[in-house]
Amino acid sequence: MNLFNTILYKIFSIQEKILRLKLSKTLGVKNTSRKKTHYMDGCSINLSTIAENEKLKIEAEINQILKTYNYNPEEILDYIKKCDTEVTFTENAAAILNPIGENEGFIYPASGAKALYISLAVDKKIKFKTQARFVLSKGNINKYYFIYQFYNWYAYKHNIAGLDRESQKLLRKYLFEETDTKKLQLADIYKLKDAIQQDKSAIEFVIKLCRNFEGTKQVLNKIQETGSANL
Repeated sequence: MNLFNTILYKIFSIQEKILRLKLSKTLGVKNTSRKKTHYMDGCSINLSTIAENEKLKIEAEINQILKTYNYNPEEILDYIKKCDTEVTFTENAAAILNPIGENEGFIYPASGAKALYISLAVDKKIKFKTQARFVLSKGNINKYYFIYQFYNWYAYKHNIAGLDRESQKLLRKYLFEETDTKKLQLADIYKLKDAIQQDKSAIEFVIKLCRNFEGTKQVLNKIQETGSANL
């Protein structure tokens, strides 16, 4: 099964579990998701529309940045550094990061044991808190996989729902572990849904972008060209 199908299967599997939750769990819990409608002074405000407009704005900005730097990962990484995000190259980043449920590329802020592992393995230092950063293998960078990571970084920097540390922690947990979502509190379910939507948006963005250059049939192969592209 190819990379894209594997991710979609996982996403739909999680979504199905969420939809099966009993209605009783929703009583008395506030929905913090942006996908709802408010009514003020006789007018309705659809937050899902606001979120979609925000997404389109972000994607337009990302497209402009990619064009400015010729879709070149090295040039885009220089831009990322200028935005006060650390970029580190190491030998076989995937082998270092996979044991803690991370993929090479954009790494979300961490604390505790996870931060200690990252700081020791990557920086050879002792830290119990790490900031958002990029960790990449030395050598050629898979352009399309990198754009996926760049999309998530840019959206994170602009505080898009689903890309905060807690939401991403939930996403990784339910993608890589056999865990029953029925144990989740509803507030966490909304975070998980936002994280799933944002991950799906990043994938769709890369697919759409690649079609303009490579054609549909070559897109997924390009994303999977390196062993590091193992979401």
